[in-house]
Amino acid sequence: MTDLPTRRLGSLTVSAQGLGCMGMSHGYGTADDAQSVSTLHRALDLGVTLLDTSDFYGAGHNEELVGRALAAPGRRERAVVATKFGFASRLGEQTRIRGDAAYVRQACEASLRRLGVDHIDLYYVHRVDREVPIEETVGALAELVEEGKVRHLGLSEAGPETLRRASAVHPIAALQSEYSLWTRDLEAEVLPVCRELGIGLVPFSPLGRGFLTGRYTSTAGFEEGDIRRTQPRFAEENLERNLAIVARLEELAAERGVTAGQLALAWVQHQGDDVVPIPGTRRTKYLEENVAAATLELSADDLAAIDAAAPADAVAGARYDDGSMKLVNG
Repeated sequence: MTDLPTRRLGSLTVSAQGLGCMGMSHGYGTADDAQSVSTLHRALDLGVTLLDTSDFYGAGHNEELVGRALAAPGRRERAVVATKFGFASRLGEQTRIRGDAAYVRQACEASLRRLGVDHIDLYYVHRVDREVPIEETVGALAELVEEGKVRHLGLSEAGPETLRRASAVHPIAALQSEYSLWTRDLEAEVLPVCRELGIGLVPFSPLGRGFLTGRYTSTAGFEEGDIRRTQPRFAEENLERNLAIVARLEELAAERGVTAGQLALAWVQHQGDDVVPIPGTRRTKYLEENVAAATLELSADDLAAIDAAAPADAVAGARYDDGSMKLVNG
């Protein structure tokens, strides 16, 4: 077993980099459970402790998969299990978000069963229910903490005011939101509030859904059902401009003897000791590449060069379709 540096999310200690498990069951083509379990075990052996899932990923399949990996001897005690609730149903473009107290408890009990654990280390509100006061949602979560079923609380894609109101009810350990060289909108208002309140940041898609690795130059290689086929940043009219960013990153990475993905991920790792990115992958090869970026040192000059190569306003296209964008920064 390898030891990665650790960081704090509120009062919770985790590895400096986590593993996003969504793509093992949801959004990125055909699942391969045996490969995914092998990758989960390798992550733990490399010192990655934070495993991130959700009841929404694969309609519960992802939690079951993580649970299967953790059932092997000696695995559960190494892991910090993070999961989420809130997507009650999705039919076409209609998404039903629930944060009412009854649903919080129902969702938690179901996740505990699928994961095969007696407690969830970090439990997130996956999306904020705009019809239910956040005080009700977090109040119900606080009861689960008192009962020992949950250890720490988090929110995902929440806005500054929601973070303040939630923190007034119970300490919030982490905010999980999209953050990378090509998604930096939370820097202006959300990140300062997190730091004021002592909330750690867990960036998902820190590699721009794989785009910043340089492995994708079109959507032609994506399987049917891959969510990137519908995302504006991968659309033909935006692709050329976005590929130019990757080309500049590849030049900088080559000068340092690393990959573009490692450079982009190391940039996220350098945004603060309270930042714990969760790059996702099903493959051990890419897991090992990502973990190596957790200890890649970048100087102030390196960071300035990366910022110049991938300025925040250079990215073409929104990160989600219109319907999904309505659910972020709630």
